[in-house]
Amino acid sequence: MTVDQEPARPSVPASPEHRASGGPEPSSTGVPATARSHLTPRLEEFLDTSPYREASGSGDPSIGVEPFTGLEISRFRTNTATDVDRAFASARIAARAWAARTPAERARVLMRLHSALRRHEDLLLDIVQYETGKARIHAYDEILDTYNVCRHYAVTAPRLLRPVRRRGAVPGLTRTEVDRPPLGVVGFITPWNYPLTLGATDLFAALAAGNAVVHKPDSQTTLTAIAMRRLAVAAGLPEDVWQLVPGEVDEVGPALLANADGLSFTGSTAAGRRIAAEAGSRLLPTALELGGKNPLLVLADADIDAAVAGAIRGCFASAGQLCLSIERIYVHHSLHPEFCSRLAEAAAALELGADYDFGPSMGSLAGPRQFERVRAHVDQAVGAGARVLAGGRPVPEAGPYFYAPTVLTEVGESADLHREETFGPVVSVHPVSSDAEAVRLANESDFGLNASVFSRGRGRQTARRLEAGMVNVNEAYVAAWGSVDAPSGGVKASGLGHRHGAEGLYQFTRARTIAEQRLVPIAPFGPLDQRGFARVMTSAFAVMRALRLR
Repeated sequence: MTVDQEPARPSVPASPEHRASGGPEPSSTGVPATARSHLTPRLEEFLDTSPYREASGSGDPSIGVEPFTGLEISRFRTNTATDVDRAFASARIAARAWAARTPAERARVLMRLHSALRRHEDLLLDIVQYETGKARIHAYDEILDTYNVCRHYAVTAPRLLRPVRRRGAVPGLTRTEVDRPPLGVVGFITPWNYPLTLGATDLFAALAAGNAVVHKPDSQTTLTAIAMRRLAVAAGLPEDVWQLVPGEVDEVGPALLANADGLSFTGSTAAGRRIAAEAGSRLLPTALELGGKNPLLVLADADIDAAVAGAIRGCFASAGQLCLSIERIYVHHSLHPEFCSRLAEAAAALELGADYDFGPSMGSLAGPRQFERVRAHVDQAVGAGARVLAGGRPVPEAGPYFYAPTVLTEVGESADLHREETFGPVVSVHPVSSDAEAVRLANESDFGLNASVFSRGRGRQTARRLEAGMVNVNEAYVAAWGSVDAPSGGVKASGLGHRHGAEGLYQFTRARTIAEQRLVPIAPFGPLDQRGFARVMTSAFAVMRALRLR
């Protein structure tokens, strides 16, 4: 996609404060002036607009760190249960008017937002990097996804949401159609690792379907949600249709679940199970994308160049902090020595850096908690006998939370990273003797989100044997994820429901069947007594069967 590359872009327009907040606001930038020299002018200008005010509630101040530098940042005042209740009250009023608009009118807002994304692309890249520490090329992955999903639902939602005629109970006498009204106000709880893709773009289907949303973005990555909400409001989205309520999960989460008409959660499997239990008690429509321990299979007939390149993309994009990341590789024993050598060499050659420009191949982990988890997983595996082929160490010269791209072999079953999701730039490689063994080991997991197969001739047939919601053939994850007309989601402990495609839109609607009976009822009438009615209907259905009518 061609993108304008002006040296400077207009600032994201500020939105009026959408909710009264209690107490003084954090500083406008959150970053001391003496520590801002590394930021881009675009990002400094955005921070000077006091963006956190638009997501602040009446709770305590939220403090975080900037991943590239480790500097402490004062952010927003957290939202309380009362703030969440207030957000839902105003969202319900706004939802009625938004749902009353035609799907085509709502789609035009998304199309205008698509244009706004291009004008502000560089600033959005800055914000994503500022909050996550990822390399710019991986922040751009999020921009690409946003373009793709925004356009897709703008184009397809008006058609998908039209009432659809279905065959009636009695042909010619029953007129039946199905329409899809919105759920109402949908609660979103979104993660820190892909704040644009999962923290803003994910809302497009719900908005296109006519819902309002009350959105709890992760506290670390609230700025990305604020920037996208500003652009959406400037593109014509009514301000109260998208409410932001970041804060402590124990405070915001229960209030959000208690008020929502539907729920979307992306995060850990443990948290997803708790949410599903609570949502189940309310019979709340719920979409969950949870953890993964995603396998990549390199079959004996694979193109080893393509497999190594695909593994590098699949294992180390966004420093491995991606629910679709490859964390296990099963390689046919005939290719295993060469594959390991070449993968380790390619991983060691990746350039790490904290740079608000294209260049580095991999950025930082998002903060101290994730850094410690990655280090602990690697150290424990090595202590249990794993062998390090590449990486296996922090890179403090690049920044406080950088960790080298790591390739391990001989990882035993006692290692935590054998089965647990590491969520970092770490992969284990295992030799296998056959396709059947590779499939068996790939499926020996509680998770089933993403999988990948590299093969010149057996990829698709092998893909059908894998227990995963998405399987890529001769690619790591982008092919399936980027196919936004197809559903994306997990099986087993990786979640429920889908995003993308018609399924991703319909999960934020209720199917309603409207059937009109004409001329005569489906019951005894006139000269037909009960016995006569039964004979006529039995004969009619026999004819329909003979004619193979639906």
